[in-house]
Amino acid sequence: MTIIEFVNKKIIFLPLLFILILLAANAPAQTEENNIEFVMSRIAELLLASNYDEAINLFDTITPSERNSSRIKLIEASVLSSMGRQAEARTIAQAVSNTEPNNTHALFVLATIEGIEGRTRQEQQILEQIINIEPENVTALLALGNLNLRNRAIRQAAANFHRVLSLNPDNPQALLGMGRAFRMNREFEDAEPFFNRVVELYPEMAEARAERARFNRGRNFMFLALEDFEEAKRLDPNDYWIAVDTGTLLVEMNRRSQALEEFNRAIRIDPDIFLAYAYSAPLKDEAGDPDAAMRDYATLARLRPDYYFALEGVGLHQMRLENWAEARDAFAEAYRQAPEEHLYALLAAIAWMRMGDITAPRTFLFQVQSRVARDTLEWHMFRLFHDLTSRNFASETDLLLRLDREEDEILKARMHFYMGKYYDVRGNTNGANRQYITVYELNQRAIPEWRLNDWILDKRGIRPF
Repeated sequence: MTIIEFVNKKIIFLPLLFILILLAANAPAQTEENNIEFVMSRIAELLLASNYDEAINLFDTITPSERNSSRIKLIEASVLSSMGRQAEARTIAQAVSNTEPNNTHALFVLATIEGIEGRTRQEQQILEQIINIEPENVTALLALGNLNLRNRAIRQAAANFHRVLSLNPDNPQALLGMGRAFRMNREFEDAEPFFNRVVELYPEMAEARAERARFNRGRNFMFLALEDFEEAKRLDPNDYWIAVDTGTLLVEMNRRSQALEEFNRAIRIDPDIFLAYAYSAPLKDEAGDPDAAMRDYATLARLRPDYYFALEGVGLHQMRLENWAEARDAFAEAYRQAPEEHLYALLAAIAWMRMGDITAPRTFLFQVQSRVARDTLEWHMFRLFHDLTSRNFASETDLLLRLDREEDEILKARMHFYMGKYYDVRGNTNGANRQYITVYELNQRAIPEWRLNDWILDKRGIRPF
């Protein structure tokens, strides 16, 4: 497959697309005697295989006179950008732009770097500068249209995609861009012909199928969406986002075991992206595989340490295994990240108590209690545990009366769970069991404490039938 054929078949990350266009433009026949183009061809092959390190090393084999050309410098800058080495890429591209201010290739590399680094205003300014120099620069028009979509400037996006289609009515990226623009405006009847057209013109383009699937999913045509996702998967079985989107669609269709297969497939494709773990971990819990779920929560917490729901999952599973120190640390970090979720702090304190010294979290409980709205049921629960660190049980009766009067069944279920934990810390197993059975009877399965309560019922053999 030639480079141009690859570009026409698949929409790819813009810095890499730019490199391939540069490599393909006016390239003579590729022979070892014609050293520069032979090296460029080999670099293209390595980039298509995502072998960036070997690709960048090949630039050292190019003679200095050839390597100093603007074209080769910009290809090298683009490879560096794709590797995440933005500072080096910027230095090279800026040097070319300084000597050749109308070099649109150099400007495009700089625009791409601004976008990667999150400076979208500067990215837009450079793209507009390119279009002022070359009004029919398709690459810049497409990039600007996609930037407009990200900024929800839908009318401007459509105008840029329309300009591309006026130059090439069959441009796949412009067709998809127009479809996305209409979809974002919920103008589904106008969007549909664009998605259908790109699938018709490019039946082997996985992204075209996937985009039409996302469009059909957005208008609740679930089976049509699934059909397109399955075809997209066949065309590109190694696309992470197709796997994740197929999985989330299957969850919506209540095909949870199939959804889990898709999330596991996404993890196999790229184990270093966090998103699939966020879906797979709770599904593995539901499927009765808590050890696998805990591994996914732990991986998610490692990949996204700021994602406190992952820490919640880690903490619950460490409590299940009675790894009290690990549970305490997970919930304490979750509370640090989400200080409005006061019950994470209570779970941390309970785990701390179970380590053998019920007095240890006294100061911590007092500090958290001072941040909870006074005279709420949560505030009284914190007081109960704070008093417990001093072996003071006087507030227990008052809290039980308040709990009995509580009408919010979600809050009531959560508080009965913590009463169970309170009795467990005190060594009153029978009292704790009664509380856990009450949680089960309230049937509030969406609360985080439900899973832990469920495991306790099974472990103690007290599940009601």
